[in-house]
Amino acid sequence: MEYTIIDAHSHLWLRQDTNVEGKPIRTLSNGRSLFMDEVRQMLPPFMLDGRNTAEIFLSNMDYAQVSAAVITQEFIDGIQNDYLMEVKKNYPDRFFICGLCEFREPGFLPQAEELIGQGFGGIKIPANRLNLPTGRIPLNGNEMMAMFRLMEKNNVILSIDMMEGDTQTEELRDVITECPNLKIAIGHFGMVTVPKWTEQIKLARYPNVFIESGGITWLFNDEFYPFRGAVKAIREASDLVGMEKLMWGSDYPRTITAITYRMSYDFIIKTKDLTELEKKQFLGANAKEFYGFGTLPLLPYIKNMSE
Repeated sequence: MEYTIIDAHSHLWLRQDTNVEGKPIRTLSNGRSLFMDEVRQMLPPFMLDGRNTAEIFLSNMDYAQVSAAVITQEFIDGIQNDYLMEVKKNYPDRFFICGLCEFREPGFLPQAEELIGQGFGGIKIPANRLNLPTGRIPLNGNEMMAMFRLMEKNNVILSIDMMEGDTQTEELRDVITECPNLKIAIGHFGMVTVPKWTEQIKLARYPNVFIESGGITWLFNDEFYPFRGAVKAIREASDLVGMEKLMWGSDYPRTITAITYRMSYDFIIKTKDLTELEKKQFLGANAKEFYGFGTLPLLPYIKNMSE
């Protein structure tokens, strides 16, 4: 079976220059970044200048036969709205773009209104980083709920990465109940390798909620390729909510410091524990419908010199 492959969780940035939890994150050289007082390999070492651009990603996508990608955001990369709006204008058929507000401080609702007015198709909440020294910012607080109602009214998708386990599931359930037509994509496959991860997955029993697997190869990094534990978790999640509610995501580019981009999904193609229909749903069909992608390019397989 031929697959239409869509990456439901990826990142782009021009430069990392921000602070998270009071610690600096700065682009260095050779793909490295200063990450909270530690030098980490943020990108493959051949990305010398640290620029994680749409053009480099498209080259990876074309080679790996990935037709389209959802660009989400994270505080650790800095807010990239200006650059991502350029990406949206330059490559409207290949990328679905999520904007990011400064949710760690009150007064973000006007930012969300501006992002919606600019045409961002989604808004990302890195909710896993909302546990601040001053207290945790609730997802069902007044300003958050006002934003969710606005997003629902304007058909803007919520992309959200949640804290481990069931810490925020009841808060998000309040959002789902209040805004039943707000489309929600829960990231990192519910933080699958920690206790109570299935509580996040079960939220996809609501018709407007889907789960994407961004970072699943990172979460199963100790096991490594072919990530049999990840396949087992996908099977378990499917048994809970149905394969039609699950979407593949890579968490590009961070995950390709350990594996190639193609490896971040081909373990799904090669497994015998999923049917061909399930693979087709998970790798792209579900995301195409959920995010509303139109006609996508047909990308040929290019043989490697080693073949």
